[in-house]
Amino acid sequence: MRTIAAVTSSGRLSASAALLRRLTLASLVANVAIVVTGGGVRLTGSGLGCPTWPRCTEDSYVTTPEMGILGVIEFGNRVLGIVVGLVALATLVAVLLARPRRRDLRGLTLAVLGLVILQGIIGGISVRVQLNPWVVALHFMLSMVALAVAYALWRRTRAGGPTTHDTVARPLRHLAFVITTVSFGVLVLGTVVTGSGPHAGDATATRTGLDPQTMSQLHADSVALLIGLSVAWWFALRAVGAPATAVRAAGVLIGVELAQGLIGIVQYVTNLPVALVSAHMLGACLVWLATLAALWSTRRRDVDPSTAEPATGEPATGEPATGEAAVGGAPGEGRPLIATS
Repeated sequence: MRTIAAVTSSGRLSASAALLRRLTLASLVANVAIVVTGGGVRLTGSGLGCPTWPRCTEDSYVTTPEMGILGVIEFGNRVLGIVVGLVALATLVAVLLARPRRRDLRGLTLAVLGLVILQGIIGGISVRVQLNPWVVALHFMLSMVALAVAYALWRRTRAGGPTTHDTVARPLRHLAFVITTVSFGVLVLGTVVTGSGPHAGDATATRTGLDPQTMSQLHADSVALLIGLSVAWWFALRAVGAPATAVRAAGVLIGVELAQGLIGIVQYVTNLPVALVSAHMLGACLVWLATLAALWSTRRRDVDPSTAEPATGEPATGEPATGEAAVGGAPGEGRPLIATS
């Protein structure tokens, strides 16, 4: 059984590679959870359950019985936001305690923590401005940026070598960047659709004034473009004999996109039921993560011997040399890398 922390010969507490991986995975999951629960706040009309910020009322930082279930839902989401921040802080502490030192992780860890704090501030502003749809949209998109950085941090804890290599031809890597850009654009348009339709988070909240049907059609067109590019990329990877890691990542991306598209169509024709809209928000996170995994599959970072775990299973700060099993990766195959590394 691997230890997650140890005391070095100098008497300093040292965080193990296993602890780093667990914390970065917890941070990734927490950032998905805050998106889904934030959607729950909006869908239940609880966006102003706590009508001010940072207090829940003018006289209390916590919800009161008079505020009912809507106050509990909104306050619960705020508490979860604090938990997400604490996980990010714990990850930063673990990175600072890691031996050998992992300086390559510090920037990403600080970025995750900073984005979580910024998310809390933007969320508070959205309450202050009575759920202005453009501020709410910014709140969601910052979550997607935080998710991308948290994903990069998680993957970087699994391979810490200093040398990187392309695993596919440069044009195919460029196409992966195009797909990532289009995927982000689909998310942006999704927030515009949300801001023009129902489920504003509160009965008094304003809407963008844009035509919901037009915005939905534009969003659907962007999804069709994303799926088309992804399918073309999958065929191109197979045609040139690209590594199985990249082909599999492309296939997973297409599968997630099709599932998300199906949910989107069904929720549209059934008048946006709450359950399907919630599933669609979770699907947005999964599409984004699958997109990032596909991008990572176009690049490989060599394992650094100084951070690799010994065969005995003693703790270190890197990934075992045998490889990884993750989205877009498998034991013994090349490790994908995101462009921010």
